[in-house]
Amino acid sequence: MQTYDLEAEGLRGLNSALQAQTAETNQTSWEIVNPRGSHAVAVGLDAPIEVTVKGSTGYYTAGMNKQATIHVEGSAGPGVAENMMSGIVVIDGDASQYAGATGHGGTLVIKGNASSRCGISMKGIDIVVHGNVGHMSAFMAQSGNLVVCGDAGDALGDSIYEARLFVRGSVKSLGADCIEKEMRPEHIEILRDLLEKGGCDAKPEEFKRYGSARQLYNFKIDNAY
Repeated sequence: MQTYDLEAEGLRGLNSALQAQTAETNQTSWEIVNPRGSHAVAVGLDAPIEVTVKGSTGYYTAGMNKQATIHVEGSAGPGVAENMMSGIVVIDGDASQYAGATGHGGTLVIKGNASSRCGISMKGIDIVVHGNVGHMSAFMAQSGNLVVCGDAGDALGDSIYEARLFVRGSVKSLGADCIEKEMRPEHIEILRDLLEKGGCDAKPEEFKRYGSARQLYNFKIDNAY
């Protein structure tokens, strides 16, 4: 295992070392100590390596991740796993605003709560939240899955496209064009896999599904150019 003291050795050196790894690397396991809430930790990785951060981080942790498995043993600030492409990001604590924003792929697991705009403009990422999510979560969500084992705040799924939202608890309010939809057998199976991947012991039958009513401007053929 490679151990990197972020306080002593600095952020630029850390990200340069991690970004230099390739699929052929034998330095596959990294431990980052003394993060002390630093921003942009482990961003832009593109190799099948495992990175463990021993503490909480600031904004944009694990942004633009590809292939890597990144585990934060603490909480994360705004924009964790922003624009993620593949791989796995796990946050043991809470996540601040817009977790998983614009994510194209991979899996983000938040074992605590997520703040507002979780999954905003998500484009294929799977997000599993063990706790609650704040207002405007999945705003303009285009594709992928958001699983919330707790409650959701105001305006869930506002202006949603084709993403699937699964919520076990209560929803304070739904956003524009977001409606409750039938949980068919195929959705139960999708959710079962996501809960297993996210390490949740909830049962898929306990959830409700939400998605687009397809009544907004972009769904009208007369508006196509």
